[in-house]
Amino acid sequence: MTTTPNPTLIYPPKPSILFTNIHFYISHKPFTSSSSPKSNSFTIKCSGNASSDPKNSDGGLKNLLSGIVDERVDELLNREENRVLLDGLDKATQRVEIAKRELAQIEQQELENKKMKEYINQLEIRAAEIEECQKELLEARTLVDEAERSLEVEIEDKNSTMTETEREEMYKNKERFESVKAASVSAIVGTLAGLPISLTQAANTSQLILPSVITLISCALFGVTFRYAVRRDLDNFQLKTGTSAAFAFVKGLATLGGGPPMELEVGSISSHAFTGAVYISENLLIFLFAAVGLDFCIKLRILSPFPIETDVSTTKVD
Repeated sequence: MTTTPNPTLIYPPKPSILFTNIHFYISHKPFTSSSSPKSNSFTIKCSGNASSDPKNSDGGLKNLLSGIVDERVDELLNREENRVLLDGLDKATQRVEIAKRELAQIEQQELENKKMKEYINQLEIRAAEIEECQKELLEARTLVDEAERSLEVEIEDKNSTMTETEREEMYKNKERFESVKAASVSAIVGTLAGLPISLTQAANTSQLILPSVITLISCALFGVTFRYAVRRDLDNFQLKTGTSAAFAFVKGLATLGGGPPMELEVGSISSHAFTGAVYISENLLIFLFAAVGLDFCIKLRILSPFPIETDVSTTKVD
C-alpha cells in the first residue's frame, strides 16, 4: 500500500489514501489435502478520500473484507462437491441424534428392568414369608384340633364316670334355668305391653301398681307354660296363638268376675258381656306380645326350647 500526494495541493486538508495490490490466495479445493494448492490472486484497488478518523478507516476496511469473504464462502458452499459433503455431514448429525435417542431409550429400559427385578425379588420375599405364615397356621390348627380332641375325650370320660342320678339332676337344673329365663322374658315384654292399658284405667300412680303386678305374674306363668307347650314345634302358629288365647280368656274372665255381680236383666247381661269382651281383648293383646317376644328369643338362641338337648333322652336311656 502506497500513498501518492496530489501535485496540485502541497498541503491538502484531507489526504487521499490509495489501496493497491491487496492479494488473496484461495484454494480451489479447500477440503482436499494436496501439498501445493492452486491459488488465484486478485487485486483490489481502492482510492478516494479517507476520513481523518482512523476508526472510520478501519471500519470501512473491515466491512469491505467481510463482504469479500462472505462472497467467497457462499461460492464455496454453493459448489457441488462441497454441498455433497455438507449433506453427508447433516445426515451424520441426524444419525448421531437418532443414536443418542436410542441410547437414552435403552438406558430407560435397563432402569425399568432393574426396578422390575427389585420388585420381583420383593414379591419372592413376601411369598416366602406367606408360606412360613401358612405353615405356622397349619401347626396352630393342628394344636387346636388336638386340644379339642383331648377336651372331648375328657368330657366323655367325665360323662362316663357320672352316675344316672347326677345326669338327671344336671338336666333338671338346666331346664329350670331355661324356664326362669322364659318367665323373665315373658314378664318384661307383657308388662310393657300392658302398661298403656293400665294407664288409661288408673287415675293415679297407686292405682297402677296392682294391675302391673298382676300382669307381671300372669306373664311369667305364661312364659313357662308357653315353653313347655310349644316345645320344639316352633312353626306351629295355632299352638302359639291358642296358648295366648287360653291365658287371655282366663285372666279376662277372672277380671270380669271381680267386678259387680250380674243381674238377670238384659242390660246387665249385655253390659257384662261387653266388659268381658274388652277384658279378654286387652289380655289377648298382652299375651300375644309376650308370645312374640319368647318366639324371637328362641329363634335367636337366647332362650332354649324344651327339651334343651335332643340327645339327653338317649343318654338317659343308655
